[in-house]
Amino acid sequence: MDLIDLLQWPAMVTTVLAAWLIGSLKPRRRMIGFVCFLLSNLLWVLWGWPREAWALVLLQFCLAGMNLRGLRKNEKLRAAPAGEAAAAVSPESSGH
Repeated sequence: MDLIDLLQWPAMVTTVLAAWLIGSLKPRRRMIGFVCFLLSNLLWVLWGWPREAWALVLLQFCLAGMNLRGLRKNEKLRAAPAGEAAAAVSPESSGH
C-alpha cells in the first residue's frame, strides 16, 4: 500500500463525521459539518485523481457544489432572527 492509498481512510472518517454533524439542530455544528464535507471532497479528489477514478472525482466536485450551497443556506439561517429561522426550516415552508 502506498501513501496515496492511506488518504482514503481520513476521507472516509471525515465524511462520516460530517454526516453526523449535518444532522445537528445547532447551526454551528451544521456549519462545521459542511466544512468537514468540503474537506472530505478534497481528500477524495486527491485520492481519486491518481487512480483515474474520474466518476468519483466528478461526484466530489458536484457534492462540493452542494456543500457550498448548504453552507450558504445554513449561514443565512444562522443570521436570521429566531422566528424567521424556525419558519425557514418548517415543513410548511419546504414547498413539498
